[in-house]
Amino acid sequence: MKRTYVWNDGELVERVKGKGGQYHYVQPDITPYKSMLDGKMVTSRSQHRRMLKAYGCVEVGNDDPTKHYRAPEVKDTRKERLIAQVQSMTHAEANRILDRLRDNARFTNDPHRRK
Repeated sequence: MKRTYVWNDGELVERVKGKGGQYHYVQPDITPYKSMLDGKMVTSRSQHRRMLKAYGCVEVGNDDPTKHYRAPEVKDTRKERLIAQVQSMTHAEANRILDRLRDNARFTNDPHRRK
């Protein structure tokens, strides 16, 4: 069996394993702080928990943050927006855009043009 030694009152003594779980620990209340989320003063643990819940935050401490947070999936709607813009465009507007693109291509592909 492996022996463990600890310092006790200035001398090295063998650590005796006692019965665990019989000791109570009263955690002190938090010191008041100004919330970075809304700028209000937080003066108690219950107020701290309510504020985190209201803003959808999770307190992770030393935990792995990837266990608690997953980035929301962002649906790419560019294709749908482009389809809607083209469908709402009039024939004249479409012709103006095409003419502008043709003119731009004509001027930028000119081999004699200085850059």
